[in-house]
Amino acid sequence: MLALKGLTKRYATGDLALDSVDLVVPAGQVLALIGPSGAGKSTLIRCVNRLVEPTAGSIHLDGEDITRVRGNRLRQARRQIGMIFQNYALVERLSVMENVLSGRLAYVGFWRSFFRKFPQSDVQQAFKILERVGLETMIDKRGDALSGGQKQRVGIARALMQNPKLLLVDEPTASLDPKTSRQIMRLICELCAEQNLATIINIHDVALAQQFVHRVVGLRAGVVVYDGPPTGLTPEILTTIYGEEDWTAVQKEDEHAATEPRKDVEAALLGGHP
Repeated sequence: MLALKGLTKRYATGDLALDSVDLVVPAGQVLALIGPSGAGKSTLIRCVNRLVEPTAGSIHLDGEDITRVRGNRLRQARRQIGMIFQNYALVERLSVMENVLSGRLAYVGFWRSFFRKFPQSDVQQAFKILERVGLETMIDKRGDALSGGQKQRVGIARALMQNPKLLLVDEPTASLDPKTSRQIMRLICELCAEQNLATIINIHDVALAQQFVHRVVGLRAGVVVYDGPPTGLTPEILTTIYGEEDWTAVQKEDEHAATEPRKDVEAALLGGHP
């Protein structure tokens, strides 16, 4: 379980990115973090994995306050936090298998990983995870030979190789087409359920979040302004989070876009043009 209490981040410029955020994310729950650019979503995720130091407050992971740990203990705490990046963060000259095994760096050390001397148990685990994410036939492909969706699956597999208790996901679908975006979100949610992971997904696509996650937290100017089920994201709530917009029209556009690929397929099967 992840618990944030009074989490605050004020940068040296004086800008307040997070303002006393309280959140509890139990094991097995997938939480979508939404809000406009500059709301503090990325800062929150980076505070949790200690890439950014919070100004005040606490971050407890399974009861331990990880804001207080340093050195080797911090490295051990980070092992428990898997991260999936928007830009994939793969070493593109390495193979799929080598990229996935890099998720064991914190366990095997730099030199063993440099010479590709991973324990056989790690290799076997990597094979199982790659099969689970649908990449069992691409083990030897270089990272730069993969599509965006395939790269994201490698990133998911690499994060799972850490055997984490918490998964942090930063805009996993930002560079993907609508169909692949749904596949990736479905995969993340299924894996989190299977492994009972507490998960926070920073995402801009509200409709996609509504379709897959258990819970939505809306941030605005570093403050939580909504915390509840996806069904509670009414036009009024969305206005509170993002500001004035014709949210009813936007929702209709999202529904229309979701049906367009189906029309294209039907047209192709009939030998016509969409």
